[in-house]
Amino acid sequence: MLLLLQQFPSLPSSGAASFPPPFQNVQSAFLCLRDCKRPPLPVLSAFSSGPKNWCDWNEDNANSSPFDLPAYKWRLVIAYDGTRFSGWQYQRSTPTIQCYLEDALTKITKLERENLHLVGAGRTDAGVHAWGQVAHFITPFNLANLDDVHKALNGLLPSDIRIREIGAAIPEFHARFSVTSKIYHYKIYCDAIMDPFQRHYAFPSVYKLNPDTMRDAAKHFVGRHDFTAFANGSRNDRVPDPVKIIFRFDVIEMGHLLQLEVEGTGFLYRQVRNMVALLLQVGMEAVPSDIVPMILASRDRKELAKFALSVPPQGLCLVAIKYKPEHLHPPADAPTSSFGRHRSIGRCKLPCF
Repeated sequence: MLLLLQQFPSLPSSGAASFPPPFQNVQSAFLCLRDCKRPPLPVLSAFSSGPKNWCDWNEDNANSSPFDLPAYKWRLVIAYDGTRFSGWQYQRSTPTIQCYLEDALTKITKLERENLHLVGAGRTDAGVHAWGQVAHFITPFNLANLDDVHKALNGLLPSDIRIREIGAAIPEFHARFSVTSKIYHYKIYCDAIMDPFQRHYAFPSVYKLNPDTMRDAAKHFVGRHDFTAFANGSRNDRVPDPVKIIFRFDVIEMGHLLQLEVEGTGFLYRQVRNMVALLLQVGMEAVPSDIVPMILASRDRKELAKFALSVPPQGLCLVAIKYKPEHLHPPADAPTSSFGRHRSIGRCKLPCF
């Protein structure tokens, strides 16, 4: 109860007159907050027309509000070098992107991490990089100057994690459930000697690869398929839907670098790395390009293991995430989004001769 009063000082200590339904007093609000506590959830924004009731939350309505109290939702676009991190997902024992981000947000907002309800668009694995990771969090108060918040966040975060953008979000926006497609790049360095400056960002291949056969094989991934054969066992309790839509799978030559670009509605655990691993075997001409539909049809991970093992994470990067356009519209009365700001010099400080 004390925590509730600290987070929302406007609540009265007794009486029911100023409590919106279903809360009759601070005790009932506390009981609802305690009994309905769940893993990080999205929350209704105070930029909207009115509050909702958290008690009505369920898995089919992921945008319900935790309680009939004002809350503001914020969207982040994040870039990070994943080399030294154990992925995105929060873990107590090892450093993750979410750990550092929540630590910075708690220092700025003075809220507990559980009250921020930080949600990421995807759980990148250890060693995987991102240029366009997206997350959202909530606060019970408005962040009037996002430029200052943006600067403070990047000042607290390590140099291999940067916030590229911060802005207000409407209640319907959800970093994970509003996604329409994700774009991943996987880089392969094709030369006898590995470029030391690429060692953390590309997979070295000492074999000569045939990009044309890789393109032919990649075409078989495009479309709606069951990707069970290309997914490792899920780390989550939920049973993921193995049917995904791949919009494009391009193989682009950039000097010694071969960049594989894939865009789809979503991806299973290690699906991209497993698809790349098979394309590598096709590029080395160890297997024919028409092996892809055969393995897809098998829906058996063991069938893929006969021909290819998963490639390492350092070549993989989450480049961009696309959302429903109507979910990206900023609230009418929201502060201006921050994309970072340049410093400026008011006048020349060099001596004149």
